[in-house]
Amino acid sequence: MKISLVIPCYNEEESLPQLICEIDEVVAGHQLDAEVILIDDGSTDRTAEMIAEKAAEGGIYRAIIFRRNHGQTAAMQAGIDHATGEVIVPLDADLQNPPSEIPKLLAKLDEGFDVVSGWRKDRQDKMLTRKIPSQIANWLVGKIGGVPLHDYGCSLKAYRREVIEDVRLYGEMHRFIPIYAKWQGAKVTEIPVLHRAREFGETKYGLNRTFKVILDLFIVKFLGDFGQKPIYMFGGFGMMMCALGVLAGVETLVEKFFFGTYVHANPVILLAIFLFLIGIQSILMGILADLQMRTFYESQGKRTYLLRAALGFKDD
Repeated sequence: MKISLVIPCYNEEESLPQLICEIDEVVAGHQLDAEVILIDDGSTDRTAEMIAEKAAEGGIYRAIIFRRNHGQTAAMQAGIDHATGEVIVPLDADLQNPPSEIPKLLAKLDEGFDVVSGWRKDRQDKMLTRKIPSQIANWLVGKIGGVPLHDYGCSLKAYRREVIEDVRLYGEMHRFIPIYAKWQGAKVTEIPVLHRAREFGETKYGLNRTFKVILDLFIVKFLGDFGQKPIYMFGGFGMMMCALGVLAGVETLVEKFFFGTYVHANPVILLAIFLFLIGIQSILMGILADLQMRTFYESQGKRTYLLRAALGFKDD
């Protein structure tokens, strides 16, 4: 199989020489048919110049250089878009996950899996600012996304091309690729991989990324459960609000006829009107979302189902 290593880089001029050296050792030592795609994400140091020089030498290295910083997810999407391998392996450029672990992922793919996720079981990061927030986020993602992995944040993974080539990534959603792949019918597993302490530069991650992940998780949950039927979510919520509004209206009538409370003097009537209007608006939003969904699929000729195979049909 041809392997495409996809490596986003942002201010990694110190780590790049060692990274390239380690990649060369792995590719030569295991005789991998590989290409290495280095993506400069708007670095302010010599990273762009270094990867451009490496790509100019020919061989297995390719370079993608952004005009400005777009973030790790955009860089990874660009690498996937330009990859030609049957297997795509993302890798961070900071050397915390060594390239020497790549053959372990490929060996696991050979067992019949479509996605092999790295698990930094012995993670060499700070407990308070990195490990604990990551554990909380991984637990949430596993529960909500339905793919219980220990370490969504580990970039070192291996994907068969067919399960991610139609995936489009936004925000910080590169960490949710195993969930997207699972929607494509992929077999997903994980294995422990070596994790090293950072030697060069400073981490680009902070506590704020945990909150971004949680917000992106809402989008993933919506796409997974209601991506083809948004009216079910908006309409269900709207009908519930309308029902609560009707109940509040009935309560005002009960107070009117049994306790003599005038409707205009009862604040519950305002709640009834408010809830009912929210319900109607939500149902209308669901209709619009459903129309947008249909336009998305029909205008691009996309199917609403996924085929593994179609057998016994006459070939036209």
